[in-house]
Amino acid sequence: MLNLAVVYGSRACEHDVSIVTALQAMDNADAAKYNIIPLYIAKDGRWFTGDALRRIEFYRDFDEKKAVECRLAPQKGGKGVLLRWPEKKGFFGGGGGEIAVIDAALCALHGLNGEDGTIQGLFELYDIPYTSAGVLGSSAGMDKIAMKLLYKGLGLPVLDMVWFLRQDFFESPGERIAEIEAAFGYPCYVKPANLGSSIGISKATDRESLKNAIEVAASYDKRILVERGVENAKEVNCSALGYGSEVRASLCEMPVSWESFLTFEDKYLRGGKGEKGQKGQKAGSGMASLQRQLPAPIGEEKTKRIQELTCKMFKAMDLKGVVRVDFIIDASSDEVFVNEVNTIPGSLAFYLWEPLGMSYRTLIDELVRYAFAAQKDKEASAFSFDSSILEKANLGGAKK
Repeated sequence: MLNLAVVYGSRACEHDVSIVTALQAMDNADAAKYNIIPLYIAKDGRWFTGDALRRIEFYRDFDEKKAVECRLAPQKGGKGVLLRWPEKKGFFGGGGGEIAVIDAALCALHGLNGEDGTIQGLFELYDIPYTSAGVLGSSAGMDKIAMKLLYKGLGLPVLDMVWFLRQDFFESPGERIAEIEAAFGYPCYVKPANLGSSIGISKATDRESLKNAIEVAASYDKRILVERGVENAKEVNCSALGYGSEVRASLCEMPVSWESFLTFEDKYLRGGKGEKGQKGQKAGSGMASLQRQLPAPIGEEKTKRIQELTCKMFKAMDLKGVVRVDFIIDASSDEVFVNEVNTIPGSLAFYLWEPLGMSYRTLIDELVRYAFAAQKDKEASAFSFDSSILEKANLGGAKK
């Protein structure tokens, strides 16, 4: 049986959404295959584990005395060992610190400090197989500006954009606003470069609302993206699953309430049947609770094009596991634009795969399989090179 650490939480605006995604994954993983180990990163950056973390009620009144504070440490030969922190010794001073050896990590993190390549780098250093995109794909997928520039380089259709540093805006607000108005005018959307779930995103329809929108985005990030708005827009989402050359696309969906854009509340705080959480959200609902049309009513030809663009982007960004790509369709011109990729989508996008006959349990199995496939690829590469540099090194200065 594999020790599968489900990693979630972290110091991010999407911390609570990550908890919902993680609890869903833990509840649906095959108990006959995996020993599930919750690995929760609190808002203050501390790491916790323990059975209490399996219940959503625990997070409404967090009591760290009911959890085990821990640290993840590397061990020889790969994998990582989860240690109690501070390390508790036995009566005679030996042992007691080790909780479990981690065979693989399932990433259920959203946003900064988890979806942006930072924790993926930690897993790479420790040689722990993990389910999300790697460092490159994660970091590029998190930064909207880098992502858009990459898409343009790939020849993918993207909306016109302007980007700048918040320092440049505060020093010369008139110049930045004039640049945006000259590029595409109104309406437009202002976004922080490194946030998800619509946090910090605003629609601007005139100069005053544009200035206010930039100030909001600047409170979240130092890099600001402004995109041309589409008046008659429809959003369509498509998921991709795979690794390397093995990539497949899901059905396409269309959120039925999407008008200007989906707010954070639209995505995650909708009510539903069953137990209710804070602000009326169904416990464990996540993105699966969003009202949607599935499959999207866009016709076979457009569906196929979006699926092809999704797979092309997946391969070019060297992604892994499951992602969700968001598209915008201009209903007036019928043009399709790639909006962004979510490298760890809410609810792991399982709702896009279930209609194709793939259960959430099977989806988790596939994610773990791809995690080990990527680790095997990594181990097949050379990481050392014998040289005589140290033997010839002279630290006393240049030779005379």
